Amino acid sequence: MCKVIAIANQKGGVGKTTTTVNLGIGLARKGKRVVLIDADPQGSMTVSLGIDEPDKIEYSLANVLMDVVNEEEIDYAKIILKHEENIDFIPANIELAGLEVSMVNVMSRELVMKRFISNIKENYDYILIDCMPSLGMITINVLVCANSVLIPVQASYLPVKGLQQLIKTISRVRRQINPELKIEGMVMTMVDMRSNYTKDILEALESTYGETIGIFDSRIPMSVRAAETSAEGKSIYIHDPRGKVAKSYEELTEEVLVHE
Repeated sequence: MCKVIAIANQKGGVGKTTTTVNLGIGLARKGKRVVLIDADPQGSMTVSLGIDEPDKIEYSLANVLMDVVNEEEIDYAKIILKHEENIDFIPANIELAGLEVSMVNVMSRELVMKRFISNIKENYDYILIDCMPSLGMITINVLVCANSVLIPVQASYLPVKGLQQLIKTISRVRRQINPELKIEGMVMTMVDMRSNYTKDILEALESTYGETIGIFDSRIPMSVRAAETSAEGKSIYIHDPRGKVAKSYEELTEEVLVHE
């Protein structure tokens, strides 16, 4: 059985892409067959996996979804790229923003991504999808095809306050289109445990959501080394294998595997 996990938060800069890449490669290191999908027009995940100029890619997620809409043949050999750390990935670029606008008039527009995913599921154990920082039509498409949502949350006040809207959207998708959708859990990112402010935020999160939404025990610490991985096109496991961030992502990977 393939598990589809959306990595989502409508707030940008909370570590969605870093989490998608390092969790995905962490799962591959445990012997799982993994594909990562970049569903953000900014193409941050695509850059993080070594493609310097996503906007020059001829065939990206936007083209694939358009092929699905037009009921045309998908070129899987062209769209599914290989990364040296034993994962596959599907790139995105700015064309995805244009597609979001043009999907408004498409019949069953919320199901386009699901139709594509159903064609590749049998080849993988995990599909991780890096969502854009908004709750538009592409993100809704991801939630409709996902089994669960993993929410990276930065340990500060405003990102935590903005969670309510995302949780409402997930509940609406569950009620109306995808009754199997659940929240995998929240993972705290950019954590500085030396700060009392961070501890206060964690306590507030646990008191507000702890009973209804799982909060992963793994905490991803604030680290310059983690930020550098995007420019390297490699995971934290290669860039800084003995560092605290690599250890935290290994722990997160183990926690996700327990949920299988």
